[in-house]
Amino acid sequence: PAAAASSKSTPALFLGGRMSPSAAMVLLASIPLIAGGGVSSTPAFLSLALPKFRSLAGGAHARLPVTGKRFMGETAAQRYAKSRMSAKAESTAESKEAKKEEKQEGVVLNPDFKFSMEDIVGVCKRRGFVFQSSEIYNGFGGFYDYGPLGVELKANIKRVWWRDMVHRRDDMVGLDSSIIASPQIWQSSGHVDGFSDPMVDCKESKMRYRADQLFYGKVELEDGEVIGYVSVMESGTMQDEADNAADKMKRKAKKQGTLKPVTLAEVAECPLDELENVPSPATGKPGSLTPPRAFNLMFQTQVGAMSDASSTAYLRPETAQGIFVNFKNVQQTARTTLPFGIAQIGKAFRNEITPRNFIFRSREFEQMEIEYFIDDGDETWPKAHKEWIDTCYNWLLDIGLKEELIDLDIHEQDKLAHYARACTDVAFKFPFGRSELLGVAARGNFDLSAHASGSGKKIEYNDVEAKRKYVPHVIEPSIGVDRLFLALVCSAYDEDTVGGEVRSVMRFTPAIAPIKCAILPLVKNNPVLLERAREIYNKLQMRYNVVWDQGGAIGRRYRRMDEVGTPFCVTVDFDTLEDGTVTVRDRDTTEQQRLTIDELYTFLSKEIDGF
Repeated sequence: PAAAASSKSTPALFLGGRMSPSAAMVLLASIPLIAGGGVSSTPAFLSLALPKFRSLAGGAHARLPVTGKRFMGETAAQRYAKSRMSAKAESTAESKEAKKEEKQEGVVLNPDFKFSMEDIVGVCKRRGFVFQSSEIYNGFGGFYDYGPLGVELKANIKRVWWRDMVHRRDDMVGLDSSIIASPQIWQSSGHVDGFSDPMVDCKESKMRYRADQLFYGKVELEDGEVIGYVSVMESGTMQDEADNAADKMKRKAKKQGTLKPVTLAEVAECPLDELENVPSPATGKPGSLTPPRAFNLMFQTQVGAMSDASSTAYLRPETAQGIFVNFKNVQQTARTTLPFGIAQIGKAFRNEITPRNFIFRSREFEQMEIEYFIDDGDETWPKAHKEWIDTCYNWLLDIGLKEELIDLDIHEQDKLAHYARACTDVAFKFPFGRSELLGVAARGNFDLSAHASGSGKKIEYNDVEAKRKYVPHVIEPSIGVDRLFLALVCSAYDEDTVGGEVRSVMRFTPAIAPIKCAILPLVKNNPVLLERAREIYNKLQMRYNVVWDQGGAIGRRYRRMDEVGTPFCVTVDFDTLEDGTVTVRDRDTTEQQRLTIDELYTFLSKEIDGF
């Protein structure tokens, strides 16, 4: 007992060789949480060793070694890399049975996840992270509302990004440009003429599809006989879906022989004479799809009292152009010298043909973008490009993405935009499949040159040291807040077994967690104890988003906080009145320690803020 009382890393339940009444209450209420362990000690962060991915467009990606400085304090980062425990592995028999049930129910899971996309969407709604927009009017496609926990998580993502990318760098400044700007900006940037997706319609069902997200394949026997064609929507399981559809077609046609593997290609690249054989996903009938045509993704609006062509404007489809047109204003007023960056967080809008996969692809979204300006030397941009890839990759790990779920895609030269010198994406394995999360593009001087040409005004940098003027080149790291939100929820959502009971838990890092700490008075009928707990709560409120919970057994309150990702619970009990200490419980390990109130503030600052 004395040894236990003297250790800060062990719950201080014994004081002076005896167990206090309040400590006994905490112990009895928490037995299911701290007894038996039940949590795997295997760290969730594994080495970056993922199977080679072959893009459906025919290209291949390569993985780069990632190095660079981490952003969080070393102690906090290391601690959470080790403490984010995964659930105890189920037996092989149970796993096979679960997969069998999932297949029977028609639920397809990414093998990297224990949960389906339907699980993630359900969790987001039940716990107040994300709601369908206009839900009482049966929703509005491609738009979402963020609930009480969602708005906190989203705000934390943006705050931490701004802290790490702007405030903690000497070469970065910020900007907040307008959502609606002169339509000439979008004309010069090429968005009016070229910002479009290929679209096809089903003439019978009136359904509309993006032609580069709809795939088709020929169903052919080994002897060369063509049975027909199949079509599938892009997904992580579309090859299996196509093979199953081909096998079904063969059986229905009562054909003998072995099928060739179905080779999928985009409908956008389908020859017109072959398109008439491709079935519509809506009806399954060949010949009902229209030829692909361009569909501009920008939302139009009218500015002013008139509603004609002269008043047409656009909701911005990206935040980057607002940075480019303000380059001279920012550079001169901030007195910056190359290399330097301009960062911006803001809303963007795209009239997506087929918004899908929850908040991954929506019509209203938020971006965090940097335009990092460098000199025009050919030897400069490759180094700067690599540095930003490393910086962004490591930042994603530090805020809580699982390392085994992300890797890098290098765009092949024939897949680059006409102005780009290079582009590398950080891809994430979502439950619906692997897709782009963050991009780092070397854009050359295309944008500044285009706006200089369109406006008739020079946009140059006066390099005093080199004694010359030139148009800077730019490296652009860009990520969608909503996509990162979804990736963090997918990484954090977990179930494990503690004390023989299954618990649902969100393993957000403390810096990102929507609720940082819960203050739990042990009883609610002791005014003195409640007053002391309120003092702690009010003080923490000045710095963090904390919650007060005095209802129910302490174990149930712990569970409620685990479910929403609260990293720490502070129990104020009768011992607090005697010696000024509180019990601090860790969400991931369920371990408890006894700290003085002053030590509590220092502890939370180090764990949440990194110092």
